[in-house]
Amino acid sequence: MEALKQISPGLRRIITIFNPKTAPYYPLYLSTINWAASTFGIEVIVVEVHDAAEIERAISSMAAEPDGGLIAMPDSFNTVHRRSIIALADQYHLPAVYYWPFFAADGGLISYGPDEIDMVRQTAGYVDRILRGAKAGELPVQQPTKFRLVINLKTAEALGLTVPQSLLARADEIIE
Repeated sequence: MEALKQISPGLRRIITIFNPKTAPYYPLYLSTINWAASTFGIEVIVVEVHDAAEIERAISSMAAEPDGGLIAMPDSFNTVHRRSIIALADQYHLPAVYYWPFFAADGGLISYGPDEIDMVRQTAGYVDRILRGAKAGELPVQQPTKFRLVINLKTAEALGLTVPQSLLARADEIIE
C-alpha cells in the first residue's frame, strides 16, 4: 500500500478483487489491507469476482472516477486471469499492486509478496525433518520470512507515473 501511495500520491480509493471460492482465506488479507489503507486515508472497495466479465466490470467501475487503484489478492483465480487483469489495469490507467513477482514480470506495476525461493527452502527443511523422524502434524507452521518488492518501470512510464528514488532503492528487482 505504501509503495502504491508513493507512486500515486493522489490515490484515494482502491479496489481489491478476489474469488471467494478460490481464496477462502481472504478475510485475513482484507483485514491487513483495510488497516494499511486507513493509515493512508484510502477507501477500500471489496469486489468478489467469479468470471472474466466481473473482472472487467470491477476494474472499469473503479476507473470511472479519478484517484483509484487496484489490489489483486493472491488467489489462483486472479493468477489464471492475470494477463487480463494487468491489461485492464493498463487500459484504465489504474496503478496496481499484485502479490506474486510474475505479475510484474507480465506487465503489472508492482508486486510485493513472499520470496518463492525462500519458501521452497523452508519446505526442504520440513521434508528433512520428516525424513529424520519428525511427525508432520507436530511441526510448527512457518510464515514467510523474506518478501520481494518488484517494480515494473515500463508499466509506470506507460501509466505516466514516476517512481521515487527512495522506492527504487528498496526494490529487490526493477523491470526496465
